Amino acid sequence: MQDYRLHIAGSFVDPAGGEWIDSIDPYRGEAWARIPRGTGRDADLAVAAAKSAMAAGPWASMSATERGKILRRIGDAVLANAERLARVEVRDNGKLLAEMRGQLGAIAEYWYYYGGLADKIEGSVVPVEKPDVLALTLREPVGVVLALTAWNSPLMFVAMKCAPALAAGCAVVVKPSEFASASTLEFAALLQETGLPPGVFNVVTGYGHEIGAALVDHPDVAKISFTGSDATGARIYETAARSMKRVTMELGGKSPNIVFADADLDAAAAGAVSGIFGAAGQMCTAGSRLLVENSIREAFTERLVALAGSIRLGDPMAPETDVGPIATAPQYRKVLDYLEIAAASGARCILGGRPASGPGLIGGQFVEPTIFTDVTNDMRIAQEEVFGPILSIIGFDSEEEAIRIGNDVIYGLAAGVWTSDIGRAIRLSKAIKAGTVWVNTYRSYSFTLPSGGMKRSGLGRESGIEAIGEFLETKSIMLNASSGKAANPFVQQ
Repeated sequence: MQDYRLHIAGSFVDPAGGEWIDSIDPYRGEAWARIPRGTGRDADLAVAAAKSAMAAGPWASMSATERGKILRRIGDAVLANAERLARVEVRDNGKLLAEMRGQLGAIAEYWYYYGGLADKIEGSVVPVEKPDVLALTLREPVGVVLALTAWNSPLMFVAMKCAPALAAGCAVVVKPSEFASASTLEFAALLQETGLPPGVFNVVTGYGHEIGAALVDHPDVAKISFTGSDATGARIYETAARSMKRVTMELGGKSPNIVFADADLDAAAAGAVSGIFGAAGQMCTAGSRLLVENSIREAFTERLVALAGSIRLGDPMAPETDVGPIATAPQYRKVLDYLEIAAASGARCILGGRPASGPGLIGGQFVEPTIFTDVTNDMRIAQEEVFGPILSIIGFDSEEEAIRIGNDVIYGLAAGVWTSDIGRAIRLSKAIKAGTVWVNTYRSYSFTLPSGGMKRSGLGRESGIEAIGEFLETKSIMLNASSGKAANPFVQQ
């Protein structure tokens, strides 16, 4: 068993309550590590450390250029320790080792990118109508940032939230999911050799209703960046509003993946399978609703079933595995519940539909890749986020119908469009209400491109230049350069 400690003010410390939580390896179904069960006292200490780092000490007086150099050294540390970090994350949440190896390279790029942007944050001189007045704006760090990360990609979310926050000059407190905290604590240990001052990056772990709630309600937290379900996000948003905390929220999705008859059907089938069965469907952007033009729906469905039927379930550490386990026991039960919900509503299962078992599937949290057809868009399986390997196929006859069905959900995170008609691609990209629209591809990401949701899928944007603005406040300054007689104090100038 690996025992972890909280990371506060540059040091690893025991939780104030002296309690730990078992972290379960979802593949083996057994505890492999213990993480601290933090309390409100730990929340206070972490926020105080972050606040102090911003008010005094080297971080408060450091130039933006020097901050950028530190962020780039963090990227170097990630690459140097990529294999170890990848294996820790696989033990914690069951993602494929092959996927995590690739993802660690992308994570390093986030730190390099925002390291380069750190000294590119500029205000402006604004022409105003008042004579003898110089008007300008400054961009200043918003304050202490609380980063609440999800269990499906902990280190990626740390990079997406904390790299721009640190580039902006903020200090952060990270509270990872209690189901997958180990990789974030391992990452924190790397920072001690990068020159990052104590208190700038703090990690506290534990249950959301305990230390998480204390952090969200803390008066010295200025900004919350959250990734998770829309229901939890709504509760956090409500609490944050009471003290006017700024928020960025990347929430749920029920993304339409739309295939037209003129598409490259081999590529579309591969994209559809990757879009829902990659990471066992545990992605906010999962293409869980496959909208297929009716003229090709039957043939395309056969192609899809053949491709998805070849998926190999197994040990996420093994190179031959395509899909690993469901990450947590509660999520596993939720996925099984939706299999029953879909069948009870009249959807017809044509692949999978059961818990998976057999040689090598030892942890008891595997679900067969599942495809339902005869789905209508008003069914719960088409409206509610499952976060598992379940695909719903819905037919359509026209562009207008595809757009209507695609938009007929409360979410607006991502969408896919498969067509060889460039005009149609442009029309659909504009008409679909989603923060990201992929055309003739799916699950393609870049640290340079903003990502985020519309409607109930969230607020604000992560990644790209736009993300730094989420951690900055704009201050307007007016300098009176007049040397003349003082103005009448009762007349607005």
